Parts: sequence; structure tokens; C-alpha cells
Amino acid sequence: MHHVDFAREDVDLAVRHGDGNWAGHDVVRLCSEQLFAVCSPKLHQRMREPSDVLKFPLLHLDDRKDWSEWLEAAGVVHAERSHGPVLNRASMVIDAAIDGQGVALARTTLAAWDLINGRLVRPFATALRLSKTYWIVCPKATSMLPKITTFRDWLLAEAADDVRRLDTLGP
Repeated sequence: MHHVDFAREDVDLAVRHGDGNWAGHDVVRLCSEQLFAVCSPKLHQRMREPSDVLKFPLLHLDDRKDWSEWLEAAGVVHAERSHGPVLNRASMVIDAAIDGQGVALARTTLAAWDLINGRLVRPFATALRLSKTYWIVCPKATSMLPKITTFRDWLLAEAADDVRRLDTLGP
């Protein structure tokens, strides 16, 4: 993964995913993230309780660990968690869920647009808090320049608006 080198590249500000620990930089959390189940509206109609996700293929990203954690948090015990494809891109997992190919676990920022626009729904409130999230990063020396503060404020306002819109959707 390439991180912008502010000293060598003609870049004033970046958005990074991680833990927020980048020495020598001004770092502002863009948003917090959770991991939660998502599916197409069509599949959602056939779900009443968290164990109902097991009636469909579970769409996995990289491995099956996240589904184990989510099912445990949702109170679903002794469940067969290994069914469903393992994909290597979050966008592929989300697209498969939109297409009704199964139920996916998605991060807030990656699913927000599709949730807001009704292409995905959250069938249950169970969510796992993630330690890594998105951050606005720039050199400390330039963090108070008007062009930086204006753009940072705009990014934060857009992220806050998405959160407000997501909160109206439930569950």
C-alpha cells in the first residue's frame, strides 16, 4: 500500500485507512466504521432473525473469520459458517450482495452509498466496531492553511451527512 509522501509529492492532503498513528502529521478521523450484514432488498424480505442469514450464501472477504465473529455477536451459535464464496475485493463482495447472490459483511464507508440509495439494506442491527478507519492526513506545518481547513471541513461535513442519512435507515 502506497502512502503519499508529502515531502516528495505534490499533494496537500490525503485520506488514509488505518489506526491514525502517523507521526509528524495532522490527523483527523473522517468517520468511525463498523462491520455489519448487508443484502439486497429482495433477500431482506425473507429474514426475520439473525440466524436467517444462514439460509443464503455468506459472501466472505479474504477469509471466513469475520462471519464467525458477527454470528457470535448476533447470538447465533453452532452455525455452519463456511458456506459461500470467498472473494478478494470488498467491492466484489458488495456487488454480489446487491445482485442478491448472498449476504455480505460490509464496512460502513464502503456500503454507505448503496445503503442510502436502497441497493443494499441492513437486515439486523448487530455490528462489529472496527479499530481501523479513515483519516484525513496532512503535514502539521500546513494543517492550518485555508485551502486545507476548507477542504477538511467539507470532507467532515460530507461524512457527517452520510452518517445522518444512514441513521434514518435503521435498523
